[in-house]
This record gives sequence, structure tokens and C-alpha cells, in this order.
Amino acid sequence: MGQTTGDRNRHRQSLLHVEHIEKYYGSPGAVTKALDQVSFDVRAGEFISIMGASGSGKTTLLNCISTIDTISAGAILLDGRDITALSGSETAAFRRDSLGFVFQDFNLLDTLTLEENIALPLTISEVPPQEIDRRVRRIAERLRVGDVLRKFPTQVSGGQKQRCAFARAVICDPKLIMADEPTGALDSNASRTLLEVMADFNKDMGATILMVTHDAFCASYAGRILFLKDGRIFNEIFKGEKTRSTFYHEILDVLSALGGDRPC
Repeated sequence: MGQTTGDRNRHRQSLLHVEHIEKYYGSPGAVTKALDQVSFDVRAGEFISIMGASGSGKTTLLNCISTIDTISAGAILLDGRDITALSGSETAAFRRDSLGFVFQDFNLLDTLTLEENIALPLTISEVPPQEIDRRVRRIAERLRVGDVLRKFPTQVSGGQKQRCAFARAVICDPKLIMADEPTGALDSNASRTLLEVMADFNKDMGATILMVTHDAFCASYAGRILFLKDGRIFNEIFKGEKTRSTFYHEILDVLSALGGDRPC
């Protein structure tokens, strides 16, 4: 069935277009379908959370969008470019230039200072040292880690590590920030601080964020939630003009219907 003019226009307006993607694991006779006809669009400047119980496909979806994993069928377009058709060298360049990653376990290099960790993407891109210093200090102050730049990861708290990891993810102004359970290793206070920073960055800088989480409190900072169940989109809700508290309880209601875990 052909696309309508409205479909084509919507896809052009979307930063990310995910169309009927499927992902299979295993061998003939023992196949697991991790993603089943998943389709959605993300506009530039959106903050979207992906939720679902363990095994629902949320991390697989994030890995496919980030080209860490490959899809079995369908299409994924970022800025109109089919990222599933990239060569090996093109994929490496795509990740470097278009994506920012935030992981649960920080992925900071312990032998580098926090300043050097944040600067790493700029150093790899051979940005001049003076420009690196200016950009690192500007982003560090914004993310409330300007006073610990000279320290090493082992010398600071988990919250400070994760804010530095977020700074590293956004230092090159990527088109899309991918966050996989970014608060999973943090206590409640550190989680709240990180989420406030991410929400502010989304609002003030127009950053586009796609965040996987199992936690309703964490998800309530996003503007839209996609719920996955058995590899399919089960539901979708929007924050709109609701307060975060109201949105949080709406998320809990959907999780209850979904049969997912309620936050601890």
C-alpha cells in the first residue's frame, strides 16, 4: 500500500521515523520475536520515554535505533536517512556525529579526569584545545559538575559521574540522545537531579531524548511515553499541560493495565 502525501510530509517533519520494524533472535525452530511491527515517529526536541516489563523489547528497540543491533525487517530513518543501510565505516561515523549515549553504568574511563572524559568526543574529532576547554566548562557548569572536573571518576558520587556521562553525550550536540536506564545505579536524590538536568536540557536547548526506563517517576519527566508489551507498542500517552504528579499517576495506571512492575 503506497504512502499518502500526509504520510510523506509527516515523515519529513520527523527527526526519527521507525516503520514496522521486527527483530528476531535464535535459529530455525527456536526463534524469539523481540520486536513485532513497531512503528512511531519522534520530532526534534521531544523527550520520549520507552517503558515495559523485562523482556518487552525496550532495550532491543533502543539498540536497533542506535545501530548497536540490526533489525530483521522494517526501516529506521534519522533525518530522512535510512540508518539500516549504512556500511561499517558509515555506521561508526553516524554514531559519532549523530548520537549521544548515556548508560546505567556510566561508562567513564577511570584513568581520565572527568574533564577529559567529557572532552573525549571533541578530542577524537580533533577540535582545537581552546575550543574544547570552552565547551567543556560551559556544559559542566550547566550540568552542575564544574567544581569536580579535575577529579577522577573514582573520586566523585554516582550522581556526579552520571551528569558527566550526560555532558559527554551532549558535548557534540548530537541529533538524538539515547539513555538506557540512566538512573538505574543512582539513589533517589541523584536520580532527581539528573532528571531535572535532562528535562532542562530538553526544554532550553531543544535536545531530543529517547530514554528507556522501568521507573514511573523517571518516565514522568518525559513528554511522551511509549509502552511496550511482548515486542509491540501497547499504549502511548502524552504529558501535555498536565503536572508531573498527574502524569506520574497516569503512567502507573497504564503500567497496572500492562501488568508491569510498579516502581520500588
